[in-house]
Amino acid sequence: MKKIPVENLNKIKKATPRIEDRIKIKISFGNEFVTIKGSEVNEFLTEQIINAIDFGFNVEDALLLKRDGFIIEFIKVKEFTRRKNLKDVRARIIGKDGKARKTIENLTGAEIVIKDNTIGVIVDSEHLDSTIQGIELLIQGSKHGNVFSYLEKQNVKRNQLDDDDLGLKVDS
Repeated sequence: MKKIPVENLNKIKKATPRIEDRIKIKISFGNEFVTIKGSEVNEFLTEQIINAIDFGFNVEDALLLKRDGFIIEFIKVKEFTRRKNLKDVRARIIGKDGKARKTIENLTGAEIVIKDNTIGVIVDSEHLDSTIQGIELLIQGSKHGNVFSYLEKQNVKRNQLDDDDLGLKVDS
């Protein structure tokens, strides 16, 4: 049994039936916390999902964490810039009409939520490093085009590694 402090209890309550259905676990509520009961692995997984929903991810994006290799990572903007106007830094990551954020999501398969001065990223472990690096580069002031080009190159390299034949196949 594990207690998790939450800020947005109503959002968690709405998501509870879907979480309990997909992960064999029991969720109960207190004043400003959620209690989860189940196996240790399911408790850990549910804690990550609840934290993601509480941060601002929608339920379906948070449930991606159930898949093998998916990770949630939080980036604190203040750790990567000395600028005082963090609103401008956040605006660089979001882009005009959310275009920069959507482009990063499309290039990496990540889900990104920006809340205050923290950026939440749900992504598979293969794309984690390049996604985090791309966001950090934007925070530090790199040009959007350079960051997108970097992310595209990382995807091409990854696809080439997947396509390489190791010579282990036996022709029948």
